[in-house]
Amino acid sequence: MPGSMVRAGLTALVLCATALPAWAGESIMLAGIPLDFILFALTLLGVALFHSHTLQVGLTGLAIITLYKLIFTGFKAGDGLAGLVGHFQHEWVVLANLFCLLMGFALLSRHFEKSHVPAILPKYLPDDWKGGFVMLVMVFVLSSFLDNIAAALIGGAMAHQLFKAKVHVGYLAAIVAASNAGGSGSVVGDTTTTMMWIDGVSPLDVFHAYVAAVVALCITAYFGAKQQHAYSPIIKHAHGHTRVDKPRIGIVILILVFAIVTNVVINVKFSALADLFPFIGVAVWVAILLSVAVRRPDWEVLPETFKGTIFLLSLVTCASMMPVEKLPPASAIAALSLGFVSAVFDNIPLTALALKQGGYDWGFLAYAVGFGGSMIWFGSSAGVALSNMYPEAKSVGNWLRHGWHVALAYVVGFAVLNFTLGWQPHDAHKTSSGTRIESAAPEGTPAAR
Repeated sequence: MPGSMVRAGLTALVLCATALPAWAGESIMLAGIPLDFILFALTLLGVALFHSHTLQVGLTGLAIITLYKLIFTGFKAGDGLAGLVGHFQHEWVVLANLFCLLMGFALLSRHFEKSHVPAILPKYLPDDWKGGFVMLVMVFVLSSFLDNIAAALIGGAMAHQLFKAKVHVGYLAAIVAASNAGGSGSVVGDTTTTMMWIDGVSPLDVFHAYVAAVVALCITAYFGAKQQHAYSPIIKHAHGHTRVDKPRIGIVILILVFAIVTNVVINVKFSALADLFPFIGVAVWVAILLSVAVRRPDWEVLPETFKGTIFLLSLVTCASMMPVEKLPPASAIAALSLGFVSAVFDNIPLTALALKQGGYDWGFLAYAVGFGGSMIWFGSSAGVALSNMYPEAKSVGNWLRHGWHVALAYVVGFAVLNFTLGWQPHDAHKTSSGTRIESAAPEGTPAAR
C-alpha cells in the first residue's frame, strides 16, 4: 500500500512536470509553511518510521522534492532542468567530498578495530562502577578521531565482554551519548562536523563544542555506569597475549594526516580551488591506496557502507534545495531546539539546512545536532548501529525511561556552554548561491577564504 501511494504520487508529479511547465516560479504555502519544508519533513518522518527502508524513503523523498522544485518553484540557479543542473554545479563538490570521506572512513574504522587496540583497552579499567565510567570516556576519545558509529560499536563490543553480555539499556544510551559527544567537537569525529569542515567551517570554530560535550559526558557516564554496576558488575578478561598491530595504527594516522593537511593547504593557500574539486575526499583515498601494500583494507564493508552513504547524500541533497531564507533566524534557542528535533529526525539534513542558512555559532550547532540525537535510539546513526547489536534497546519507552540522564546531560551541557563562552555566531563563509566568501576569516587561518 505505501509503495503504491508513492508511485502514484510520483506519477502525478511527472505528469504535472510535463503538462504544466509554466507554473515554475510559483510558491505553494500550507498554513504559512512552504511546501518544500513539508515534503522534507515528511521524508524525515518516513526515515524515522521505516528504519529498514531508509534508502528507499530517502531516494523517494529526493525524487518528489526535485520534481516539485522543477514544476513549481525552480532553483536558485534558475528554473527547470537548467536550474537543476546549475544547482548541482554548486553542490557536487560537497557531495563528492562527503561520499569519499564516508566510504574512506569506514575502511579507516576497520583498520583501527583490527589493530587490536579495542581488545586491550579493558585491562586498564577499574573494577567497580568507575570501570564503566572510564570505558565511556574511552568511547568519547575514540570518537574524536574515528567515526562516532565505529566508536559506539567498539564500545558495545567492549561492554559485551566486560558485563557478560548483560548490558543495561541506560548504559547503552550512555555509550551512544559518549560517542556522539566525542565526535561533536572534532571535524573527523562525526558526519555532521565533517560536513561543516568540507563546507568551509574552520575546525577551530567547532572545537569549543567540547565545553558542553565534556560536561554532558560526565553526567551521562556517571549515571549510566551506576545503572550498569547495579545491573551487572564489570568482569575483566586478561588480554596479555594480544599484540597491537602497529602498521594498522600507522595507516589510521596516515589517512587522517592526508585529510587534515589537504584541507588546510587547500583552504589557506588555494581557497579559489576548493569549490572546483573534492580534494579532501580524494586525498583520503590516495592514502588508502598507498597503504594497500602494508595491510589489505576490508573492502567487504563497502557495499553496505555505500547504501548508507547514498541514503545520507539523498537527505543532504534534499536539504540543499530548501528555501532557508524563510527559516527563523539562527540563535542559541534555535540551536537548542535543533538538538531536540535531531532526536527524532536525522541530524545530517538538519546540519545541511543550518549550513545553507548560516549565522550559527558552529560549536553550539555541532554539540546540539550531535549529542541531541542521543536522546532517542534512532536519533543518531550511532544509536541505530548499537541497537542492531542490542535489539532490546529498540524501544523508545525503555530508552527514555532508563536513559533519562542523556536529556538532562544535553540541557546542562548546552547551558554551561552558553553561560561560559556565550553565543558567538560566525560570519557567513558562503553566499546564498554557494560561492565561498573570501573574507570570512582573518587571513592566514584555516577558515580564511
